[in-house]
Amino acid sequence: MARISPLVRLLQRPELGALLGAIVVYVLFATVDATPGHKFSSLAGMQNWTDASSSFGIMAVAVALLMIGGEFDLSAGVMTGTTGLLLGMLVTRYNLNVWLAIFLTFVFAAGVGAVNGYVVIRTKLPSFIITLATFFVLRGVNVGVTLLLTNTVRFDISDQAAGFDTARKIFGSTVLAPYNFQDAVLWWIAITAVATWVLTQTTFGNWIYAVGGDANAARAVGVPVSRTKVILFMYTAMSAALVGIMVALRYRGIQTGQGVGEEFFYIIAAVVGGCLLTGGYGSAIGASIGAFIIGVAEIGIIFAGWDSNWKYTFLGVILFLAVGVNTLVRRRAASARR
Repeated sequence: MARISPLVRLLQRPELGALLGAIVVYVLFATVDATPGHKFSSLAGMQNWTDASSSFGIMAVAVALLMIGGEFDLSAGVMTGTTGLLLGMLVTRYNLNVWLAIFLTFVFAAGVGAVNGYVVIRTKLPSFIITLATFFVLRGVNVGVTLLLTNTVRFDISDQAAGFDTARKIFGSTVLAPYNFQDAVLWWIAITAVATWVLTQTTFGNWIYAVGGDANAARAVGVPVSRTKVILFMYTAMSAALVGIMVALRYRGIQTGQGVGEEFFYIIAAVVGGCLLTGGYGSAIGASIGAFIIGVAEIGIIFAGWDSNWKYTFLGVILFLAVGVNTLVRRRAASARR
């Protein structure tokens, strides 16, 4: 067997381009920071951009696994609002214990994910189309049902509800006082670690790469393609439920517009992290680094005193550059192996 040098092994890592980009973006905003005492580089500043990155990161990891498996979920953003509203409705309208409501919310999310996966497999239509339809269905349900039940576009959750305090400590509290990093950061790190282990150390991880690379070839060697894809859709929807629950408990309520449009940020994070749109390639760590870049940019632009609308232009440039760098790195790695 051919000997592969350490440099080639490094170039083969899908997250290499994202890591280089993250360093550049961090240095850029640390340099242009206009806050007194350069808050961006302090622990207080870190609390801000890790908070912004964490919700993107949790979802980016799930979306990355789905993309590696060769599929997309454009309903991932709106699902965070749907599940948060469902939690609020169950607790406020039906007086359920918060923990029971959380369980039912995860069951609902798993059901939506399973339906998405099943319809994609049975119809053989692009998941882009199926989940776009799901997006519009959920978007309408969010607004229509909430207005019908509350005459507002928001469901509140009382902190006097049974189980609220214990649930909020796990899903919506903070750690490391007085800097008060959000619990979501710990969830983000843990989920990234588990997803990386699944992708690199388990049979199911091999199945994900196989179905994304060539579903027909994977099926021919005994990989359960349909089951693998349904599980990935369910995981993505349940990750959205986790984020929705965190937002609802943290702010004691949630609005109908929560998460709408954020599915594009999840896809950007995954692509910046090295995932291919064609499937079969990528990593959870890379997606997390992509989410880190988005969070740093979102807060860094504010700390620099720039117009926040430039965030979208900046992310567009980052996406272009990331795709170019990742493509160049993969080509160099391929040519080095030859």
